Amino acid sequence: MTGPGGINQQLTSKERVQTTLQFEEPDRVPIGEYAIDFDTVEKIVGHETYLRAKAKSRIAFWEGRHDEVADSYAKDHIELHRKLDLDIVNLSADATWYISPPSDDPPPRKTADNTWEDKYGRVYKYSEVTADITCVKDPVAAQRQFSVADFSSEPQKPTRNERSWEILDQTISEFAGEKFICGPSGGEVGIVFLGDGFGVGGGAMEKGLIALIEQPEVVRAATDYLVKQQNLADEVTIHPGQDAVLWGIDFGQKSSPFISPEMFKDLFLEANKKRVARIHSRGLKVIKHSCGNNASLLDYFVEIGYDCYESIQPTAGMDICAVKNSHGDKLALWGGVAVENLVSGTPEDVRQDVRRAMQCAKPGGGFILGSSHSIAVGSKYDNFMAMLDEHRRLADY
Repeated sequence: MTGPGGINQQLTSKERVQTTLQFEEPDRVPIGEYAIDFDTVEKIVGHETYLRAKAKSRIAFWEGRHDEVADSYAKDHIELHRKLDLDIVNLSADATWYISPPSDDPPPRKTADNTWEDKYGRVYKYSEVTADITCVKDPVAAQRQFSVADFSSEPQKPTRNERSWEILDQTISEFAGEKFICGPSGGEVGIVFLGDGFGVGGGAMEKGLIALIEQPEVVRAATDYLVKQQNLADEVTIHPGQDAVLWGIDFGQKSSPFISPEMFKDLFLEANKKRVARIHSRGLKVIKHSCGNNASLLDYFVEIGYDCYESIQPTAGMDICAVKNSHGDKLALWGGVAVENLVSGTPEDVRQDVRRAMQCAKPGGGFILGSSHSIAVGSKYDNFMAMLDEHRRLADY
């Protein structure tokens, strides 16, 4: 940002991002990440961590080692962002602050290599690619059927998870006023797949897609209920020190959205607009993370009121230069570096991504440099360092 006499004023990270989201040119292009997974975190902080170690954290919760995980989340997030010169601290990604409540249930038993089953018959598998454990079979959810009556009552205000709140408060207090902080909220409506937002594990997508066709009246009732439920949850989840929420429900796959734009407009547009308006009324920005090809939904992104679109996926046909040209005056953009290049490419591939994004998306503000998703498991450390170095070289306005 240029001050009196044409002097380029040095901004704080928070001011830099705020200026960018107002479609003005700050002192330099901000940089941030949706998430940095544990293998990269460990290289930066120099020791093992539970931060974004999703499988490791889940097993620790199963075994009752909640304090161990909580201590790591609290200390390592702060250490990571003290060692990295990023402008954004994101506390909405998984395994960064939320501590699963203790349970009286026995831990799932191991049934095969990388496979577990709990007392309810749910089956969990570990993925070598993502280093995560996910539910791949949920017989309880598969048998559950929804009706309009399930959503006829008024939702109750949830109780705050105090252990998680302590981590959130400690981290935000460390960076408030300095960094731009994305924190949690009561949730995002997104696309409601019956069950997925209401406790269903493996197999929710297929069941939810069928319900959109066969039970639209139930989907509408569930969506209305979800808006009320999330509005209440905001009261115990949003921290007074945060600047934005970053919502991460994906809307699409590589070739297209999960549902047609017409169906999205009919069933979910107004509900998402209401949630964004509610967050805006609290003085917070709304940043939308959504992988996949969202080209046909971008006009709705603007109408909904998202302030910024993050995770612009080039391998799904979402070219940041094209999006800047079509929507960059109405929707700030955060991305530019293909996660695939961070994982499988060379430092020069990453530097070329940075140079191209800077050339087309930097002018006029409204651009934050980052990966097309996150610094995901398997990202090469040298590639990430090349990204940071090229940003420093080209960031100044």
